[in-house]
Amino acid sequence: MFKIDIHYFQKISVVLAALWILFQMAGCAGDNYSSKGATRGATTDAVAGAMGGLISALVFGGNPVDRAARDAVHGGAADSQVDQRVRKQRAAGVSALRKEIGKDSFDGLVPLAECHHDVSLSQATNAKQSKNPDFALAGLWLEVLSYADQGEEAKAQNLFPTIVEKDWDIESESQAEETMRKALNELMDIRREHKLPRVCM
Repeated sequence: MFKIDIHYFQKISVVLAALWILFQMAGCAGDNYSSKGATRGATTDAVAGAMGGLISALVFGGNPVDRAARDAVHGGAADSQVDQRVRKQRAAGVSALRKEIGKDSFDGLVPLAECHHDVSLSQATNAKQSKNPDFALAGLWLEVLSYADQGEEAKAQNLFPTIVEKDWDIESESQAEETMRKALNELMDIRREHKLPRVCM
């Protein structure tokens, strides 16, 4: 007669159980990775929205806090209908900001928030060459903030005469400096709100 090896089946059961656990862990790891990626994307969009509101207020006037609040749409990254709608709203806001201040300046916003001044200054240089005066002014303010934020205030102050010339809302270099300092404070608040270092090290 055919003999059943109980120990053999026990070993098979243990192996299958181990494989099932590994499969579950791999699935969880994948979910965590996707979740982190979605969260990162959501955070980046929110930072870009807030920073875009700040630069937009400098170019077009208005309260930077109000503009940032209007343009930064907050919400989770879960796959629910509400969160999908939030993501669409955020994407629409980001797209509108890109059109409002120009792609070059827009692409320098998150790098400035994350203290990558070399990138934000490079984008500012590109933006200042635009034939669109609003785009060029956005690049100029991005350059001012980038220099001032990394402690090179002399370079920022050297741009004040150009600010007075190009920005119709700024009538003097002292007003340019006051506006710059307010914008720097808003920049630091945006970083804190999005759990970034308030001051670059």
